[in-house]
Amino acid sequence: MKMSTKGRYGLRAMVDIAVNCARGDSCVSLKSVANRQNLSESYLEQLISPLKKAGIVKSTRGAQGGYVLAKAASDITVGEILRALEGPLDIVECDKDKTSCGEGSCKNCVTKNVWEKLSESVNETADAITLEMLANQSLSVENQQ
Repeated sequence: MKMSTKGRYGLRAMVDIAVNCARGDSCVSLKSVANRQNLSESYLEQLISPLKKAGIVKSTRGAQGGYVLAKAASDITVGEILRALEGPLDIVECDKDKTSCGEGSCKNCVTKNVWEKLSESVNETADAITLEMLANQSLSVENQQ
């Protein structure tokens, strides 16, 4: 499994928003996130839409507008963010009815359990890490510099 730039940059943007909200900024502009993270503002605009749709961030319009977390950073997991941006975090794609994985019949697939266990581990790990943990780690690194 290889994470695309959507997942990598989107997670960086979410950490940036969480850190700056923790500092007391009422809203964080995508322009400021783009500048701090050295990312394209237009690409961030594409990433923020699925995060809004998933209820992870919300926006405020106007001169002082921008983005804020839709819920506490402690209630947002890396898994939630990545699934909003990337889709399921499964190692291989099987049909929903688990009858075909592109290799023929799943009932005859001896490696099916391997992929299921790997997918389960990835999802459990991603769901165990909160945005608050990453924001705190970012602040700690920043304070050491």
